[in-house]
Amino acid sequence: MKNQWTSYLFGILKVSIKGRGTERFLNDCIRSDIAVWNVQRSGLDGLSFFIRLQDVHALRGVVRRNECKCKFEKRLGFPFLMKRSWRNNGFVMGLLTFFMLIFVLSNMIWGIEVDGASPETEHLIKKELSRIGVTSGKFQFFVENPDDIQKTLTDNIQQITWVGVELTGTTYHLKVVEKNQPEEEKLVSPRHIVAKKEAVIKKMFVEQGQPVTTLNEHVNKGQVLVSGLIGKEEDQKKVAAKAEIFGETWYKSTITIPIKTTFQVLTGNAKDKFYLKFGSFKLQIWGFGDTGFTAFELEDDIYDLKFLGFTLPLGFVKETYQEKEEVEREYTVKQAKEAALDRGRKDIEDKLVEEEKVIGEKVLHETKENGKVKLTVLYQVLENIVKTTPIVQGD
Repeated sequence: MKNQWTSYLFGILKVSIKGRGTERFLNDCIRSDIAVWNVQRSGLDGLSFFIRLQDVHALRGVVRRNECKCKFEKRLGFPFLMKRSWRNNGFVMGLLTFFMLIFVLSNMIWGIEVDGASPETEHLIKKELSRIGVTSGKFQFFVENPDDIQKTLTDNIQQITWVGVELTGTTYHLKVVEKNQPEEEKLVSPRHIVAKKEAVIKKMFVEQGQPVTTLNEHVNKGQVLVSGLIGKEEDQKKVAAKAEIFGETWYKSTITIPIKTTFQVLTGNAKDKFYLKFGSFKLQIWGFGDTGFTAFELEDDIYDLKFLGFTLPLGFVKETYQEKEEVEREYTVKQAKEAALDRGRKDIEDKLVEEEKVIGEKVLHETKENGKVKLTVLYQVLENIVKTTPIVQGD
């Protein structure tokens, strides 16, 4: 008989019969849909065979219709094993409780270690972890996965540039890279301040040195803005010029925007499916049925069970199906032009630093061909144009 292990799970019996018509007895069993296997002859008028526990009731009917005597010789399988174990229920319950306790403790969070952070930043990190539920004593199944924790910490704590999150056993290890605070520049020699690019000066604050330009003055790249030579010509003193100077500069960009665009977006509809994982095999336990989505994105979260620091080939899988739909967007020429200007502005702003910004724009050329709008735009930008150069002998 195939798949005997499933029968063993539900219980099997070894039956012996003796008397007249043993072959007729077996044929009657088969007609009554009783599975029979491992049939062996014992003596001149006896047979032995195995049946399933669930067929015992049907077997009694067969015995009543025949002249053979029937005897159960062996009881095998999980139900009988449990029955025998129950006689020593104190020991069994204690053993099960012990393993259950070890299993539970192995899947909880018992430590959070933060490396590379100052005490102040470490306090902020642990406070944020506590807010999202990553605390000692909590089950690992009920917290976010390490990638999501990493993203949350990076987004919400301004003091860190990067954080790596790794779960090892029952401990979360966090490696932190903090943002470098700008240090005050050490002046090692006298210097001039020159323009790093062509610009029109719009903002100027000189802390040290002699200004040689004024507001709204057009300057060229390399032109001295603040001199490091102060005092009368016959009694000049060399200093390290220091100033904050912002000028209006120009960036030329060419942007192309299609009139019609097809793309996919998430509708907000989602369906979850849950599985028990045994190695590479998954057994679904919840969320049956088709999602009903013609297009979707699949995101799966895998939670492996652990025991005494070892990852077991058992786990829990949550699959999230998020519905997608195809959307066609069609711009008017005016809308396409606005989208092109916005894209060009954003591309430039991504290159700027704090206090620098786009202050104006001018369309130099506009065309529409092959279903696309193409713009050539000159953007006016307010940016820091300061560059230092040392004072050499003879200046």
